Formats: sequence, C-alpha cells, structure tokens
Amino acid sequence: MARSALLNVMVQAALKAGKSLSRDFGEVQNLQVSVKGPGDFVSQADFKAQKIIHDELLKARPTYGFLGEESEEIKGTDGAHRWIVDPLDGTTNFLHGIPMFSVSIALERNGEIVGAVVFNPATDELYTAERGGGAFLNDRRLRVASRRVLSDCVIGCGVPHLGRGNHGKFLVELRHVMGEVAGIRRVGSAALDLAYVAAGRFDGFWEVGLSPWDMAAGILLVREAGGFVSDFNGGTDMLGTSSIICGNEHIQKALAEVIKRPIPTK
Repeated sequence: MARSALLNVMVQAALKAGKSLSRDFGEVQNLQVSVKGPGDFVSQADFKAQKIIHDELLKARPTYGFLGEESEEIKGTDGAHRWIVDPLDGTTNFLHGIPMFSVSIALERNGEIVGAVVFNPATDELYTAERGGGAFLNDRRLRVASRRVLSDCVIGCGVPHLGRGNHGKFLVELRHVMGEVAGIRRVGSAALDLAYVAAGRFDGFWEVGLSPWDMAAGILLVREAGGFVSDFNGGTDMLGTSSIICGNEHIQKALAEVIKRPIPTK
C-alpha cells in the first residue's frame, strides 16, 4: 500500500512510541504510577510516549496544532491542521498487564479527520487510514462486517467505571442491546474497539463519554472501511458530543434504534 508523506510521519511516530511502551509493558510492575482520578491512572510510560509522538510530529510539521491527552492543547500557527493524540489508550489494561492497549494518532484538517493511525505494540497490529484511500491492517485492506441483523452480531461497547459516566443509563442501554445481539465485548481501548469494527471483528460499537483523542483516529478507520458513524443524536459531531455509534449501514442504524429505546415503565 502507498502511504502519503504525512501518514508515514504518523506511522513512524506511533511505532517509536509503541517501542517505548513495549519496553515499559515488560516492566509494568516497576512503573511509578500517579492517580489522575478515581479509577483513572496514568503512568510514566504514558507521558513518555506522548513526548515521543509530539517531538516526532513537531519535527515534521512544526506549525500544526497538537491536542494530546496528557497535556494542554497547543494551538498551531497553521490554523487548519491539528494532531489529535492518545499516547496510551487502554492505560488500565496496560497497568494490569493486559495486552490490549494502543497508540492513537489522528490528523485533523479544517475540522475533518483526514489521517489515522492506531497501533497495538503488544500484538504488532498497525491500523492506518487516509481519507479517500481506504483503511488497512498492516498491509491488508479492511472492510466492515457485512452482517445485516443484530441477532448475528458481536457488538463492542465502553463500560463506565468508578467515578465516570451515568451507570444507570448505561445499564438500560446494555439491557436493550444484550437482548438483541449474539454477544457483547468490552476491550478497554476505544481506539481498538473502533479498529476492530473497521476490521470486521466487531459488527458495531457504542460508547458515550469519550474524549476526542479516544476516537478521532478510529472514526476515520471505520469510515474508510465502509462503515457508518454517528453521535447519539444521529449527527456527525462525535468529538463535540463525546458519543459514538458505528457499524455497517444496516447495523449502525439498528444499533442506534435499540440504544435509544425509552426506559420501560412499570
């Protein structure tokens, strides 16, 4: 597959950060961990990976803006371009020795995501996409799954944890969805969840309460693999509403309808 110069820059930054994460993952018990909030931990590995990515991207495009999870947003003099980065999506997995975490890098141009990289260094899976150029896992072209009915589907989701999200609302959504599908999965990294939809491993995915860096790259992966993505309002402001529902044309629509069913009354 042919990659643009910009996508090559993103890939190299993700691979370099992934190499650093892999080393720290092997020594996860020795990491110094600070508490960022209830159930939300951040490690030295997280900060180090973001610095690697920031330095690599800044060297290539010094005028672009930068929005990363572990720092304040940097406004670029360019004005039209912004990097959106999660250096370690799946921190809780990482700190517990679970090999389901990723580096996520997206390039935004005039408000539209045009480049995406999601890399899991533990499995050496590199997902890439450019707007209009398709989505790939390593060098294999991706397509979303073709199932048309929810009863055949495995659906990914996010689960709110201690101190985060509306637990009651999620349990209602879960109750509705689990009664309609073949299975539900929780990976622990939204970037990987979305990459799995693009790869056809998951038939769909939904979550609310996400940050832009959690899903920016994944949104483009799903779209370039032929999938449909919306926010919980049925619009396309996923980054603004912090919500996402996706799948192929049929499953995305069906999943949205199930999730938004009213709460049953006695």
